[in-house]
Amino acid sequence: MHVDVLCLSHLRWGFVHQRPNHLMLRWARDRRVFYVEEPIFDAITPRLDVQVIASNLHVAVPHLPPGADANEEQRALVDALMTRERVAYPLLWLYTPLAFAWARHLRAGVTVYDCMDELSNFRGADASIASRERELFAAADLVFTGGQSLYEAKREQHPRVYPFPSSVDAANFRRARSHASDPADQASIPHPRVGYFGVVDERMDLDLLRDLAALRPDVHLVLIGPVAKIDLASVPRAPNLHWLGPKRYEDLPSYLAGWDVAMMPFARNDATRMISPTKTLEYLAAAKPIVSTSIRDVVRPYGEAGVVRIADDARAFAAAIDAARDEAMRGEPATIATREALLASTSWDATFAEMRALVEDVWSRRSRQRERVEDPRCSTT
Repeated sequence: MHVDVLCLSHLRWGFVHQRPNHLMLRWARDRRVFYVEEPIFDAITPRLDVQVIASNLHVAVPHLPPGADANEEQRALVDALMTRERVAYPLLWLYTPLAFAWARHLRAGVTVYDCMDELSNFRGADASIASRERELFAAADLVFTGGQSLYEAKREQHPRVYPFPSSVDAANFRRARSHASDPADQASIPHPRVGYFGVVDERMDLDLLRDLAALRPDVHLVLIGPVAKIDLASVPRAPNLHWLGPKRYEDLPSYLAGWDVAMMPFARNDATRMISPTKTLEYLAAAKPIVSTSIRDVVRPYGEAGVVRIADDARAFAAAIDAARDEAMRGEPATIATREALLASTSWDATFAEMRALVEDVWSRRSRQRERVEDPRCSTT
């Protein structure tokens, strides 16, 4: 199989480095990838801005006039791109069902729906997501899910659904184990430090952060990442709350290295009911003790394995932080062995290889079918 990849995503390529980035960079190792983002409504006439940001990797951003028919315009822009770049029978890879409204006409060699989140549960979700997803299920050859909970929710809706929980680039985050110097904007923050990196949105338990900061003024909470979809006025402020903003993916280990504990203070709501946080394994690769709220795909397997402490209110979270620090100082062999076994069992390379094998199996069968249809010797006339 050697075809181009057309990836349609609701996520900006440069927003935060997550699942689509990891997988599309691996596809781009030996084929062209066209990563199409959602439109920006800021143009006088429709245009598609395309940038080559890495070898074989093209990021395309539709710019449309305000009030334009987004589906019609995106269809025309992407059709023109495929004609210009001579893309035939691509691997069509979707992260959002909404894109299928304008992409269903494409003659894809294989169609994959990589369902990394339950988007219908997110704040401001389009009311048509559920119906669009049903249409996509009917057309997709393969459905991948971003976690076990999502798999359990989707497995009856398609004959070929496969769970691929969040994985890890362990080599990148292991650098935190030996990193010596603090970044300049973190160096003056006192210890103990408890840190988080990722998007700050409706999935974050802001009340928990506020209460924890008030309960334990001696503990300094460091938060890294963009704030999205929530009112900035709702973000808690305190002398021991440090909002450092977004950082580059390759710089995250240097921040992690300076934390005493890593945290995942997620709210327990519809938006988090089926998430599988990538950062769990990234924190483990950095050899940091972790405290999280009771997110299902964190409790199982990480909480049950004893490598993540679970707490849901400020007092329990503070106690778990203290226990995690004590455990880290003791360096308990059983916990270390479990952590390393979990890290050894997964990687983005391994996840990608499994996905690719499934795609290539479908592609091979489809190619044989097309050859039979196009072979004049198979004509019945």
